[in-house]
Amino acid sequence: MITTQRSTKLVSIVLALVMFTGILTVAGTVTASAAGTGVSLYSSNVYSSNYGVRTYEVFVRTQDNARSQKVYIHYLNGTSWHYVKADYYTTLNDGSKIWTANFSSYNAQYAIKYVADGVTSWDNNNGRNYNGTETIGAAPISAKRLNYQYSGASGYRVEAVLQNYAYHKNVFVRYTTDGWKTFCDQTMSYTETNYDGTETWAATLNVNTNNIAQGDFNYAICYRVNGCEYWANNFGANYNSFYYTHH
Repeated sequence: MITTQRSTKLVSIVLALVMFTGILTVAGTVTASAAGTGVSLYSSNVYSSNYGVRTYEVFVRTQDNARSQKVYIHYLNGTSWHYVKADYYTTLNDGSKIWTANFSSYNAQYAIKYVADGVTSWDNNNGRNYNGTETIGAAPISAKRLNYQYSGASGYRVEAVLQNYAYHKNVFVRYTTDGWKTFCDQTMSYTETNYDGTETWAATLNVNTNNIAQGDFNYAICYRVNGCEYWANNFGANYNSFYYTHH
C-alpha cells in the first residue's frame, strides 16, 4: 500500500508539472506572436535598392483607443538589430491608425513593436519575423512598387496584391491623364497565388510618354468582392509615375 501511494503521488506531481509547463508554453506563444493585440503589418514595399542595400517602406495598423501609442520597427542589418520609430500617417474610416517607417538593410528581417499606454506587444509574423518580401499584411489590397513600370510603346505596368476573400472578384485600375477631368477604368487580370494565399493581379495601361511627363497621370486600384469595395489609392493621394522602386 505504501508503494502504491508513493507511486500515485509521484504520478500526480508529474502530471501537475506537465500541465504547468503547458500553460507556460501557451502563454509564451501568445505573448510572442501578439497577432491579436491591436498591432499588425498593414503593407510594405521596397522603396529603393542600391548595391545590395534595400530601403523598406513599412505601414503598420493599430486598433485600440490607447492615449499613448508608440510604434517601432525592430530590424536586422548585417548581424545586429536596430530600432526605428514609426510616425503617425493617417486614420482609416474604421478608426484604426496607420503608422509608417523606412529602414535600410542588406538582409531584411523585422518585427513590429507596439507600446500602448505603457504596455508592449509585438507582431512578429507568428514567430517567423517579416523578411522584406511582403507587399501586403492586413490591408485588403496594396499596389506593388516595381523595378520599372513604363516601357515605351508597351504602356505602364501596374500590379496589385490582394487578399483572396472569394473566388469571384472584380479588380480594375482607374486612371487619368488630365488631372481627373476624365478617367478610364481598365480591368486587371489574375497573375498568381502567392505563398501566403494572397493573389497578384496586373494590367498594362495604354498611356504614352507625354501623358506621364506632363504630371497629369494618376491612378488607383479597386477591388470589388462579396458586395464590398476596397481601394488601394495611396491613402487618398493616388499613385503616379514616380511610384516604382528607385535604383
